[in-house]
Amino acid sequence: MKDLNEADTAEAGTVETYVDKKRYFWILSVFWPATPLIGLYLVLETGWSIWYGTVLVLWYIAVPLLDAMFGEDFSNPPESAVPDLEKDRYYRVLTYLTVPMHYAALVGSCWWVATQSINAFEFIALALSLGIVNGLALNTGHELGHKKETFDRWMAKLVLAVVGYGHFFIEHNKGHHRDVATPNDPATSRMGENIYSFATREIPGAFKRAWELEEVRLKRSGKSVWSLDNEILQPMIITVVLYAGLLAFFGPIMLVFLPIQMAYGWWQLTSANYIEHYGLLREKLPNGKYEHQKPHHSWNSNHIMSNLILFHLQRHSDHHAHPTRSYQSLRDFKDLPALPSGYPGMFFAAMIPSWYRSILDHRVLDWAKGDLNKIQIEPGMREYYERKYGSVAPAQPAAMPAE
Repeated sequence: MKDLNEADTAEAGTVETYVDKKRYFWILSVFWPATPLIGLYLVLETGWSIWYGTVLVLWYIAVPLLDAMFGEDFSNPPESAVPDLEKDRYYRVLTYLTVPMHYAALVGSCWWVATQSINAFEFIALALSLGIVNGLALNTGHELGHKKETFDRWMAKLVLAVVGYGHFFIEHNKGHHRDVATPNDPATSRMGENIYSFATREIPGAFKRAWELEEVRLKRSGKSVWSLDNEILQPMIITVVLYAGLLAFFGPIMLVFLPIQMAYGWWQLTSANYIEHYGLLREKLPNGKYEHQKPHHSWNSNHIMSNLILFHLQRHSDHHAHPTRSYQSLRDFKDLPALPSGYPGMFFAAMIPSWYRSILDHRVLDWAKGDLNKIQIEPGMREYYERKYGSVAPAQPAAMPAE
C-alpha cells in the first residue's frame, strides 16, 4: 500500500512541509456511527432482513478484510508539523460532529423498533449493531476526554452518556493511564486470561476505581461525592434523562432494546481493553514502584481502514506515551508490539479464546524475549506456559497497592 502521508524535506535550513493525505478520510470516523441508520434505509428499500445486521457484517468481516487488503501505514508526521496539526481545528471539529451522529443513531433505531413490525432476529441484530457503534462512542469520548478545554470535556461526557459509561471519563484518564500494564490495573488483561473472565473483573473494577478516584478528588475540595461536581454522576444523569425520555416516547419495548445495545456497547470497550495491553508488564523498580510507561507497553496497530474509522485509536502506544496528543498527530515507533490485524478482527478473535491465544501468546513471549517473569500471566496458567515454553522463571511478585 502506498504511503498515505507525505513529508517533503528540502535541504538543511529550509522549512519542512507536510501534507496529511488522510486528512479527508478521517471523515469516515464521523459517518461510521450512522451505519445502523444506513442499514435501516436498506431494509426499507429492499425489504431484506439481512440489512439489520449491516454493522455486524461491516465490523467483523468487511473491515478486517479491508485492513488485510490495504495493509498498514507506518509513516509519521514530522515533529516540526505537529504544532500546526494540533492547532488545526478541522480535526477537532470532526470529533464534535461525531457526537450528534451517535445520538441520531440511538434515537433513529429506537424509533424504528417502536414503530415497525420486526421479528426477534431483526430486533437482536439491530440492537447489537447499535451497540457496536455506540460502544465506539467511548472512542470519541476517549479522544475528547483527554483534552483540557471545558467544551471538549463536556462533549466527552455527553457522548459517553449515549451508552451509559460516563465513569470512563475518570477511570481511563486517571486510573488506567496510571496503572496500565501492571497487576494494579483491572483494564490490563493477562496472558492466558480469556475475555469472558477478564470482563468479570474489568467492568466492576473500572467503576470501583473511578468512584474511588473521584471521591478522593472531591474530598480534597471539601465536597461530597454525591454532589453535582462529581464527574461520574454528571454523565450518569444525562444517561438517565436520555433513556427515560426514550422510554416515555417509544414505550416498554425500550426496557429490552436499550439494555441489549448498552451491554454490547460496554462489550466493545472491554474488547478494546482486553487486546490493548494483553500480557504486557512494566518492570518493577527497587523502590517497589513500576517503571514509567513507555510505548512498548501497549499493543499497536497501523492498519489503515480500521484506524480511519477509529480516530487512530489503534496507535495506542504513542497515545499512552503522550495522552494529550491528538489522533492526527499520533506516531508509530520501531519495534513496538504489533497486532496482526486491526481492532475489529482482533475483537472477533478474542471471542474464541483458544484462537486468540494462538495468535497473541507467542507474540507476548517474543516481546518478553522468552522470559515469563516479564509477562503478566493469568493465575493458574503459569504451569501451563512453563510446560509449553520450557521456562522455570520464579513466580511474579504480588501486586502492590495502588497509591
